[in-house]
Amino acid sequence: MAYAPFDVVLVPFPYSDKLAEKRRPAVVVSAPELERRHGLLWLAMITSASNPAWTEDVMISDLKAAGLPHPSRIRPAKIATADAARIVRRTGRLPPKDVAALKTRLKALLPV
Repeated sequence: MAYAPFDVVLVPFPYSDKLAEKRRPAVVVSAPELERRHGLLWLAMITSASNPAWTEDVMISDLKAAGLPHPSRIRPAKIATADAARIVRRTGRLPPKDVAALKTRLKALLPV
């Protein structure tokens, strides 16, 4: 299955501080070409809104569109690469307002 930028997916996402992973939602932040050429996706972690906020976090404004059951925020400081075959399922898509906010935050974190 091909995934589009800003799709919300369920995936085993790696912890940044230990050799383990947790099934969680994430946002596709890579171009389709990465999946076509290499079968890979870049994913930004989604975490519960009850967790302490980080400066770069983006609140998800439309949980229904994203396919999420609870208030959540995107944590663009935590990006992982995953094989597209590891995606459990697509849950939804970010609304345009959240896409714009995420793009701004990603640009601030990437030196390109």
